[in-house]
Amino acid sequence: MEGGEWRNSIISQLQARNKYQTAAFQDVITFQSRLFDNVNTLKNENLQLTLVNERIRYSTSENGISSAGGGSNERVQALEQKILVQQEELTNLHRRRGESAQQIINLNAKVHDLEKQLQAKDIVISENTALIASLRAEIQLYENNMTELEGLNTVLRDEHQALQIAFAAIEEKLRKAQDENRTLVERLIKYKSKDADKMNEENEHFLKKKSDRVRRELEEAAREGGSRGSIGSAGSSAEDKILDSMPFYATALPTKVALRFDAHEGDVNAVKWSPTERTLATGGSDRKVKLWDLSKMGTVENKGTLVGSNAGVMSVDFDSTGAYLVGASNDFASRVWTVADQRLRHTLTGHSAKVMAAKFLGEPTKVITGSHDRTLKIWDLRSKMCTETKFAGSSCNDLVTSDSAGSTIISGHFDKTIRFWDIRTEMSANHIVLQGKITSLDLSRDSNYLLACVRDDTIQLIDLRQNTIVRTFSHEAFKVGCDWSRAAFGPAGRLLAVGAADGAAYVWNTHSGKLEATLKDHSAAVTAVSWHPQSGLLASVDRGKRAVIWGDL
Repeated sequence: MEGGEWRNSIISQLQARNKYQTAAFQDVITFQSRLFDNVNTLKNENLQLTLVNERIRYSTSENGISSAGGGSNERVQALEQKILVQQEELTNLHRRRGESAQQIINLNAKVHDLEKQLQAKDIVISENTALIASLRAEIQLYENNMTELEGLNTVLRDEHQALQIAFAAIEEKLRKAQDENRTLVERLIKYKSKDADKMNEENEHFLKKKSDRVRRELEEAAREGGSRGSIGSAGSSAEDKILDSMPFYATALPTKVALRFDAHEGDVNAVKWSPTERTLATGGSDRKVKLWDLSKMGTVENKGTLVGSNAGVMSVDFDSTGAYLVGASNDFASRVWTVADQRLRHTLTGHSAKVMAAKFLGEPTKVITGSHDRTLKIWDLRSKMCTETKFAGSSCNDLVTSDSAGSTIISGHFDKTIRFWDIRTEMSANHIVLQGKITSLDLSRDSNYLLACVRDDTIQLIDLRQNTIVRTFSHEAFKVGCDWSRAAFGPAGRLLAVGAADGAAYVWNTHSGKLEATLKDHSAAVTAVSWHPQSGLLASVDRGKRAVIWGDL
């Protein structure tokens, strides 16, 4: 309402209220008026009767007529009785008049109170009117601001759409570049493998020639009839020549501590080297994934912290290009980050229990996860959804993919079984039963051998071409420290390493089965190890927040 309309409204409301409250007492007022009239009438009648009575008494006393005495007395008595009745009625009328007067007093007091309330409400109405005016002005200001914000929001939305389109195009280019890079890396690995094989052949050929030459020299020395001491000297020299001519393997046995540092605020559950550079990723119970730069000689630098997990991180894995990292968490989810800008790109939710393992499935756009909810899930990061769920029937502790295309998945389970999956079928294609819970799996570089860490304190080497166990590694001092203890092949496949409950990392020779070294520096159970793919450095982490780098930096 604008202008004086609110005043007219208030006046009309007051008039209506006055009319309503007056009507409530109209009968009382009318009745009181009638009582006043009746009282006056009775007073007049009483006065007349009194006069008549006096006249009768006077006439009776003067006449003294005895004969008429009895009738006059009766009349007098009747008149007196009538006077008594009139007096009683008059008394009742006075009483009712008093009651009506008291009601009028009470009603007047109530009207007075109501008038006070009306004045208070008038004050409140005036205050509310002023408040309404100020609020209207404020609303108008907010409406103007909202109009401006809507315009700005429209501009920002248009810019966001344009940036989203540009980002999609750039992401597509990045994916193609990563695919090309992955292909080139695979080709480079094949070429390096061929070069290594060729170098080994040349070294073996050279060793054979050297051995033949040394044998000839020894035979000539024997024929010449030299002294025994000279023959011994020649034999020692020949052995030195043979050792010098033996082929050099890329994975040297790490025996000394290069670096040690506190990686997390609690247990360190996972460790993994980047496939392309000297960057180490660790996952801990403090809900973080940390990146460590070891490219500088003898130093370690925290390259960044990947956040987003709501519980402890149980495994980490790089894609083949080193551009993406996936981490599995106890909060029933897995997450994918980009390493360069350390941004969280995807959160994969759908498991109903903690996720123990997450790996890239052949390409950076696909991920496979294994959980304690007894399922494996395949995720497509482009569509941001789970494309397939495989029901294993037992909690999964670790998994690997056996080829570059990611068509075959191998998973290790709580029920002591290793299961083989073809992504083109729903059911498990094959399985191997061991003597204990499987805590981890690892593949050799040529995908011919599978390494399984088992809770019966053994490491099993499985030939995937025959699906048979070809070697078992164990030691009286070696005890598996936890259900997620991770074992790993060395880069050349000639060594394997695994952490133990006594705080040591055990290194075995996969060809001879010999325990090559026991690396002791940790004060808590070692949970995971990882070999650098080029330099042969070994990283180990424990349940006491410590990370140790073994080898020569």
